[in-house]
Amino acid sequence: MTSPHRIAVLSAWHVHAEEYGRAAQEHPDSELVALWDDDATRGQEMADKLGVEFVPSLDDLLARDDLDGVTVTTATTAHSEVIGDAIAAGKHIFTEKLLAPTVEECDRLVEAAREKGVALTVSLPRLFHGYTLALRAVLDSGELGDLTYSRVRLSHNGSVADWLPARFYDAKDTIGGAFTDLGAHPVYLTNLILGGENADGRYASVRSTFTDVTGRGVEDNASVTVSTEAGAIGVLETGFVSGLSPFSIEIEGTRGGLRYGFEGRTMTVTSREGSRSVEVPEDAATPFQRWVTDLQSGTPVNETLAPARALTALVVAANAAAAH
Repeated sequence: MTSPHRIAVLSAWHVHAEEYGRAAQEHPDSELVALWDDDATRGQEMADKLGVEFVPSLDDLLARDDLDGVTVTTATTAHSEVIGDAIAAGKHIFTEKLLAPTVEECDRLVEAAREKGVALTVSLPRLFHGYTLALRAVLDSGELGDLTYSRVRLSHNGSVADWLPARFYDAKDTIGGAFTDLGAHPVYLTNLILGGENADGRYASVRSTFTDVTGRGVEDNASVTVSTEAGAIGVLETGFVSGLSPFSIEIEGTRGGLRYGFEGRTMTVTSREGSRSVEVPEDAATPFQRWVTDLQSGTPVNETLAPARALTALVVAANAAAAH
């Protein structure tokens, strides 16, 4: 493997494509060398912006011996094929969520990566933010008692302010709207809260309310309610039609509760004895930084794969519930 690790961007389809390309340029142990896209115009434009070569043939790019890894930011429905091809070529992979449209496809990709010794990382960034680190510590302490309720809300104004690209409303490519995209973050955080990060994403019940406020054909406003076998309820809220772009977490248990995001980066735990503020530490290394560390170590950790599988399972269940 070369040093610094040579990275290529596979597709400018996703809004985070440039961000991950920049991450490869800015990391001291990686170098961005090329970009591929099945849309030559879009690909050339992004390659010019990043100052790298545009390669029109994915096969030619993956065949290069001097290429160590790729960031995959294609449409979700292209993940299985593109990620599968990259794994077969022995390239390490950093990809935007979802890993694949179905749990079965996720399992096939994960097994293929394991057999090839490929470092496969899914970008689930909020698992490594300071508030999640603090939240984990509170949950691990048991001071909230048995959990009875969770609510995670994350939204932005991408539809009402019209800054999301039109392709984000193409259900054929995205397999959904706001919930599949932005709602992925409340999903993996809820899985962490209610079932642990290795939960399989399956709940006793899943109920979805999706609406299309701006009339683009997919949901831009979504609420999903899940319940566990033990009786806990989880509420996941997301959308592209918020003017305030709020992010908040509420957790209730039999002995106390936790709130985050209602007053900046303040986290508060309440109980019968009163309330206390919880120190929120700095964010841990980003998923991209952790992926590069995997490349350096030569021993893939693939720590995001269990949460990514659970994420896919719940998104698929929520989309199915909304369709009925």
